[in-house]
Amino acid sequence: MAVRSIREEALYLLRRGVANTEVARRLGVPKGTVAWWKHRDLAKHNKLPGRKRSTCTRCYGDQMNRPAYAYLLGLYLGDGHILMPDDYCRTQTLHITCADKWPGVMEAVEEAMRLVFPRSKPCRVRRTGCHNVKLYSNHLTCHFPQHAPGKKHERTIALEPWQQEIVDAHPWEFLRGLIHSDGCRITNWATRTVGGVTKRYEYPRYFFTNTSTDIIGLFTATLDAVGVQWKASIPRPTGQVNISIARKDSVALMDAHIGPKH
Repeated sequence: MAVRSIREEALYLLRRGVANTEVARRLGVPKGTVAWWKHRDLAKHNKLPGRKRSTCTRCYGDQMNRPAYAYLLGLYLGDGHILMPDDYCRTQTLHITCADKWPGVMEAVEEAMRLVFPRSKPCRVRRTGCHNVKLYSNHLTCHFPQHAPGKKHERTIALEPWQQEIVDAHPWEFLRGLIHSDGCRITNWATRTVGGVTKRYEYPRYFFTNTSTDIIGLFTATLDAVGVQWKASIPRPTGQVNISIARKDSVALMDAHIGPKH
Protein backbone atom coordinates (compact mmCIF):
# COMPACT_ATOMS: atom_id res chain seq x y z
CA MET A 1 0.00 0.00 0.00
CA ALA A 2 1.45 3.39 -1.03
CA VAL A 3 2.24 5.82 1.76
CA ARG A 4 0.35 9.12 1.50
CA SER A 5 2.28 12.37 1.53
CA ILE A 6 1.55 14.94 4.24
CA ARG A 7 -0.54 16.95 1.78
CA GLU A 8 -2.50 13.88 0.70
CA GLU A 9 -3.09 12.92 4.34
CA ALA A 10 -4.32 16.45 5.07
CA LEU A 11 -6.78 16.30 2.17
CA TYR A 12 -7.95 12.87 3.30
CA LEU A 13 -8.81 14.29 6.72
CA LEU A 14 -10.30 17.53 5.37
CA ARG A 15 -12.62 15.64 3.00
CA ARG A 16 -13.93 13.75 6.03
CA GLY A 17 -14.82 16.92 7.87
CA VAL A 18 -11.85 17.30 10.18
CA ALA A 19 -11.31 21.00 11.01
CA ASN A 20 -8.33 22.87 9.58
CA THR A 21 -6.89 23.52 13.05
CA GLU A 22 -7.10 19.85 14.01
CA VAL A 23 -5.48 18.73 10.76
CA ALA A 24 -2.66 21.21 11.31
CA ARG A 25 -2.15 19.93 14.87
CA ARG A 26 -2.10 16.27 13.89
CA LEU A 27 0.29 16.70 10.98
CA GLY A 28 2.46 19.47 12.44
CA VAL A 29 2.02 21.94 9.55
CA PRO A 30 0.93 25.63 9.65
CA LYS A 31 -2.82 26.31 9.62
CA GLY A 32 -2.38 28.63 6.64
CA THR A 33 -0.84 25.79 4.63
CA VAL A 34 -3.77 23.51 5.46
CA ALA A 35 -6.23 26.25 4.48
CA TRP A 36 -4.46 26.73 1.14
CA TRP A 37 -4.47 22.99 0.42
CA LYS A 38 -8.20 22.91 1.16
CA HIS A 39 -8.88 25.91 -1.06
CA ARG A 40 -6.94 24.38 -3.97
CA ASP A 41 -8.75 21.07 -3.55
CA LEU A 42 -12.19 22.73 -3.52
CA ALA A 43 -11.30 24.85 -6.55
CA LYS A 44 -10.08 21.78 -8.44
CA HIS A 45 -13.47 20.12 -7.95
CA ASN A 46 -15.51 23.34 -8.49
CA LYS A 47 -16.79 23.25 -4.92
CA LEU A 48 -15.78 26.70 -3.68
CA PRO A 49 -18.74 28.09 -1.70
CA GLY A 50 -20.52 31.13 -3.11
CA ARG A 51 -18.17 31.42 -6.05
CA LYS A 52 -19.52 33.60 -8.87
CA ARG A 53 -18.32 33.68 -12.43
CA SER A 54 -16.29 36.63 -13.59
CA THR A 55 -17.96 39.30 -15.68
CA CYS A 56 -16.93 39.25 -19.33
CA THR A 57 -18.44 41.23 -22.16
CA ARG A 58 -16.69 38.99 -24.69
CA CYS A 59 -17.74 35.59 -23.30
CA TYR A 60 -21.11 36.29 -21.71
CA GLY A 61 -22.25 39.55 -23.28
CA ASP A 62 -22.12 41.38 -19.94
CA GLN A 63 -22.38 45.15 -19.96
CA MET A 64 -19.08 46.99 -19.53
CA ASN A 65 -18.27 50.47 -18.28
CA ARG A 66 -16.79 51.72 -21.53
CA PRO A 67 -15.19 55.00 -20.32
CA ALA A 68 -13.47 53.13 -17.47
CA TYR A 69 -12.30 50.47 -19.92
CA ALA A 70 -10.83 53.09 -22.29
CA TYR A 71 -8.83 54.50 -19.36
CA LEU A 72 -7.72 51.05 -18.19
CA LEU A 73 -6.69 50.10 -21.73
CA GLY A 74 -4.41 53.14 -21.88
CA LEU A 75 -2.89 52.18 -18.54
CA TYR A 76 -2.36 48.58 -19.65
CA LEU A 77 -0.63 49.62 -22.87
CA GLY A 78 1.67 51.94 -20.91
CA ASP A 79 2.60 50.33 -17.60
CA GLY A 80 0.57 47.14 -17.47
CA HIS A 81 1.17 43.45 -17.99
CA ILE A 82 -0.71 40.19 -17.43
CA LEU A 83 0.67 37.10 -15.70
CA MET A 84 -0.82 33.80 -16.77
CA PRO A 85 -1.79 30.99 -14.34
CA ASP A 86 0.95 28.73 -12.99
CA ASP A 87 1.58 26.40 -10.03
CA TYR A 88 1.28 29.32 -7.60
CA CYS A 89 -1.77 31.12 -8.98
CA ARG A 90 -4.65 29.58 -10.93
CA THR A 91 -5.95 32.93 -12.17
CA GLN A 92 -4.74 35.52 -14.67
CA THR A 93 -3.32 38.58 -12.92
CA LEU A 94 -3.28 42.16 -14.20
CA HIS A 95 -0.47 44.39 -12.89
CA ILE A 96 -0.47 48.17 -13.33
CA THR A 97 2.65 49.80 -11.88
CA CYS A 98 2.02 53.18 -10.20
CA ALA A 99 4.62 55.54 -8.73
CA ASP A 100 4.08 56.37 -5.05
CA LYS A 101 4.38 60.11 -5.76
CA TRP A 102 1.03 60.02 -7.61
CA PRO A 103 -1.47 58.60 -5.06
CA GLY A 104 -4.39 60.07 -6.98
CA VAL A 105 -3.43 58.07 -10.07
CA MET A 106 -3.22 54.91 -7.96
CA GLU A 107 -6.75 55.51 -6.68
CA ALA A 108 -7.99 56.14 -10.23
CA VAL A 109 -6.44 52.85 -11.37
CA GLU A 110 -8.21 50.93 -8.60
CA GLU A 111 -11.52 52.62 -9.36
CA ALA A 112 -11.25 51.77 -13.07
CA MET A 113 -10.50 48.13 -12.20
CA ARG A 114 -13.56 47.97 -9.95
CA LEU A 115 -15.78 49.46 -12.65
CA VAL A 116 -14.57 47.17 -15.43
CA PHE A 117 -14.37 44.03 -13.24
CA PRO A 118 -17.10 44.58 -10.62
CA ARG A 119 -16.83 41.04 -9.21
CA SER A 120 -13.08 41.27 -8.62
CA LYS A 121 -11.28 43.25 -5.93
CA PRO A 122 -8.02 45.07 -6.73
CA CYS A 123 -5.14 45.14 -4.28
CA ARG A 124 -1.79 46.88 -3.95
CA VAL A 125 1.65 45.27 -3.63
CA ARG A 126 4.47 47.51 -2.43
CA ARG A 127 7.63 47.83 -4.49
CA THR A 128 10.57 50.23 -4.20
CA GLY A 129 9.15 53.68 -4.97
CA CYS A 130 5.93 52.28 -6.42
CA HIS A 131 3.05 49.85 -6.02
CA ASN A 132 1.72 47.20 -8.35
CA VAL A 133 -2.06 47.54 -8.43
CA LYS A 134 -3.26 43.99 -9.09
CA LEU A 135 -6.50 42.35 -10.14
CA TYR A 136 -7.34 38.68 -10.62
CA SER A 137 -9.70 37.42 -13.34
CA ASN A 138 -9.61 34.56 -15.83
CA HIS A 139 -11.03 36.92 -18.46
CA LEU A 140 -8.20 39.45 -18.57
CA THR A 141 -6.99 38.27 -21.97
CA CYS A 142 -10.56 38.62 -23.27
CA HIS A 143 -10.42 42.30 -22.31
CA PHE A 144 -6.78 42.81 -23.35
CA PRO A 145 -6.13 40.59 -26.40
CA GLN A 146 -2.84 42.44 -26.92
CA HIS A 147 -1.32 40.13 -24.29
CA ALA A 148 1.34 37.81 -25.70
CA PRO A 149 4.83 36.57 -24.74
CA GLY A 150 7.59 39.13 -25.03
CA LYS A 151 7.91 42.88 -24.61
CA LYS A 152 5.28 45.12 -26.14
CA HIS A 153 7.78 47.05 -28.28
CA GLU A 154 9.07 43.81 -29.80
CA ARG A 155 5.71 42.67 -31.17
CA THR A 156 2.71 44.11 -32.97
CA ILE A 157 0.23 46.06 -30.83
CA ALA A 158 -3.06 46.67 -32.62
CA LEU A 159 -6.54 47.29 -31.26
CA GLU A 160 -9.40 44.95 -32.08
CA PRO A 161 -12.33 46.64 -33.88
CA TRP A 162 -14.45 46.58 -30.71
CA GLN A 163 -11.62 48.24 -28.76
CA GLN A 164 -11.16 50.92 -31.41
CA GLU A 165 -14.88 51.61 -31.25
CA ILE A 166 -14.59 52.26 -27.50
CA VAL A 167 -11.51 54.47 -27.96
CA ASP A 168 -13.29 56.45 -30.70
CA ALA A 169 -16.24 56.99 -28.33
CA HIS A 170 -14.06 57.87 -25.30
CA PRO A 171 -10.75 59.23 -26.65
CA TRP A 172 -9.96 61.44 -23.68
CA GLU A 173 -10.22 58.54 -21.24
CA PHE A 174 -7.84 56.52 -23.41
CA LEU A 175 -5.40 59.43 -23.60
CA ARG A 176 -5.65 59.96 -19.84
CA GLY A 177 -4.69 56.32 -19.25
CA LEU A 178 -1.66 56.64 -21.53
CA ILE A 179 -0.55 59.92 -19.92
CA HIS A 180 -1.04 58.50 -16.41
CA SER A 181 1.21 55.58 -17.33
CA ASP A 182 3.95 56.83 -19.66
CA GLY A 183 3.31 60.57 -19.80
CA CYS A 184 3.58 63.73 -17.74
CA ARG A 185 2.75 67.44 -17.62
CA ILE A 186 5.73 69.67 -16.86
CA THR A 187 6.54 73.40 -16.78
CA ASN A 188 9.27 74.47 -19.17
CA TRP A 189 11.05 77.82 -18.96
CA ALA A 190 13.06 80.05 -21.28
CA THR A 191 14.72 83.45 -21.06
CA ARG A 192 14.37 86.39 -23.40
CA THR A 193 16.12 89.76 -23.32
CA VAL A 194 13.70 92.66 -23.71
CA GLY A 195 15.03 96.22 -23.55
CA GLY A 196 18.30 94.97 -22.09
CA VAL A 197 16.48 93.08 -19.32
CA THR A 198 16.52 89.29 -19.24
CA LYS A 199 13.12 87.90 -18.40
CA ARG A 200 12.15 84.34 -17.58
CA TYR A 201 9.07 82.83 -19.19
CA GLU A 202 7.37 79.63 -18.07
CA TYR A 203 4.95 77.52 -20.09
CA PRO A 204 3.39 74.08 -19.56
CA ARG A 205 3.70 71.16 -21.92
CA TYR A 206 2.82 67.47 -22.03
CA PHE A 207 5.14 64.59 -22.86
CA PHE A 208 4.47 60.96 -23.70
CA THR A 209 7.38 58.52 -24.03
CA ASN A 210 7.24 54.97 -25.32
CA THR A 211 9.41 52.51 -27.21
CA SER A 212 6.63 50.78 -29.14
CA THR A 213 6.00 52.47 -32.47
CA ASP A 214 2.52 50.90 -32.46
CA ILE A 215 1.60 52.41 -29.09
CA ILE A 216 3.03 55.76 -30.17
CA GLY A 217 0.83 55.49 -33.27
CA LEU A 218 -2.29 54.79 -31.18
CA PHE A 219 -1.50 57.80 -28.98
CA THR A 220 -0.86 60.25 -31.81
CA ALA A 221 -3.85 59.04 -33.87
CA THR A 222 -6.09 59.69 -30.87
CA LEU A 223 -4.53 63.14 -30.40
CA ASP A 224 -5.32 63.90 -34.03
CA ALA A 225 -8.90 62.79 -33.51
CA VAL A 226 -9.46 65.27 -30.66
CA GLY A 227 -7.61 68.15 -32.35
CA VAL A 228 -4.41 68.19 -30.29
CA GLN A 229 -1.25 69.18 -32.14
CA TRP A 230 1.96 67.34 -31.32
CA LYS A 231 5.58 66.85 -32.34
CA ALA A 232 7.70 63.70 -32.23
CA SER A 233 11.37 63.63 -31.29
CA ILE A 234 14.06 61.71 -33.16
CA PRO A 235 14.13 58.16 -31.69
CA ARG A 236 16.78 57.67 -29.01
CA PRO A 237 19.39 54.88 -29.29
CA THR A 238 17.12 52.84 -26.99
CA GLY A 239 14.28 53.27 -29.48
CA GLN A 240 12.23 55.55 -27.21
CA VAL A 241 10.23 58.33 -28.85
CA ASN A 242 9.03 61.49 -27.09
CA ILE A 243 5.75 63.03 -28.14
CA SER A 244 5.60 66.70 -27.13
CA ILE A 245 2.45 68.83 -26.84
CA ALA A 246 3.44 72.46 -26.38
CA ARG A 247 1.09 74.71 -28.39
CA LYS A 248 -0.97 76.86 -26.07
CA ASP A 249 -4.39 75.83 -27.40
CA SER A 250 -3.47 72.12 -27.40
CA VAL A 251 -2.13 72.29 -23.85
CA ALA A 252 -5.37 73.99 -22.82
CA LEU A 253 -7.34 71.11 -24.34
CA MET A 254 -5.22 68.58 -22.49
CA ASP A 255 -5.62 70.53 -19.24
CA ALA A 256 -9.39 70.62 -19.66
CA HIS A 257 -9.65 66.84 -20.09
CA ILE A 258 -6.58 65.36 -18.35
CA GLY A 259 -4.54 67.78 -16.22
CA PRO A 260 -1.44 67.12 -14.14
CA LYS A 261 -0.92 63.85 -12.29
CA HIS A 262 -1.68 64.03 -8.59
